Amino acid sequence: MLLLDQTRLPHEIKIEPQKSVTQVWESIRQLKVRGAPAIGIAAAYGLLVDLDPAAFADRDAIVQEIANRAEYLETARPTAVNLAWALNRMRNRLHQSASNPASVRASLLQEARLIHAEDRQICQAIAEQGLHLIKPGMNILTHCNAGALAVSELGTALAPLYLARKKGISFHVYVDETRPLLQGSRLTAWELDQSGIDVTLICDNMAAYVMSQGKVDLIITGTDRVAANGDVANKIGTLGLAILARHFKLPLYIACPSSSIDLDMQTGEEIEIEQRDPDEVRGFAGVRAAPENINVLNPAFDVTPANLVTGILTEKGLLTPPYGPQLADLCK
Repeated sequence: MLLLDQTRLPHEIKIEPQKSVTQVWESIRQLKVRGAPAIGIAAAYGLLVDLDPAAFADRDAIVQEIANRAEYLETARPTAVNLAWALNRMRNRLHQSASNPASVRASLLQEARLIHAEDRQICQAIAEQGLHLIKPGMNILTHCNAGALAVSELGTALAPLYLARKKGISFHVYVDETRPLLQGSRLTAWELDQSGIDVTLICDNMAAYVMSQGKVDLIITGTDRVAANGDVANKIGTLGLAILARHFKLPLYIACPSSSIDLDMQTGEEIEIEQRDPDEVRGFAGVRAAPENINVLNPAFDVTPANLVTGILTEKGLLTPPYGPQLADLCK
């Protein structure tokens, strides 16, 4: 299993072999692989890293080992539902698998490949379903990274942009910096620039100014989890953009693969928000930019209420309020 170490972008492209389930856990936790769909795919394959069927006496022994690995990997990050979703699919396949260790591993590898292939199809479908939102000459604001680096290919929020570019539609994108981890500047700006899309990087606290100048026509972001009522958990700062969008009467769309919908969470208030290392705020890339040991609050995500969301873009179509019944139907 190979992962692109996203913490080194844009300065270095490093492909890192994953040699143990512990290393996969660390790669997810340290954001070497990130983006809700991508960590689900990584976890599915990660269950099988360094898993030798010959080391197990029978089916029960390998099943127990895989169950332990799944429980462990699920603790890497709590907010993005795709991690648990992918692992639950692997668990379900585990219970249906054949009678000997070798066939158990082969069955699970097939399921991991299926999850990976389905994500590619979902990305393409989101691109097609959202293409009509991208108009010639439009200025679009996106937040954090929901492009090819966050999924299997194309992305979620960026997928319609890539398809529009392919079809010759001209548009411009503003990218938020997303301090503290600069995933907008390090990943999204780099990704869009590499693809030839016209892109301008701004700091998070510039968004209101840019909107006030009439330079934004549409806002589109990804999501890590959508509750049953349409509340959206996404990268910290999304809530602020949603409030600004309402003030400036701008549409805000959330790109959401069905794997990111969590009907077990009735509202966004139930979603666990990951709290990350204070040193991510105290500095960056090993350089301290704050008083040593200063108190820090560092939530990785916030929750945007459904009533601030113009539409939820899925692989099966664009949902509009009220979201509850449509989300339930989509997940049947």
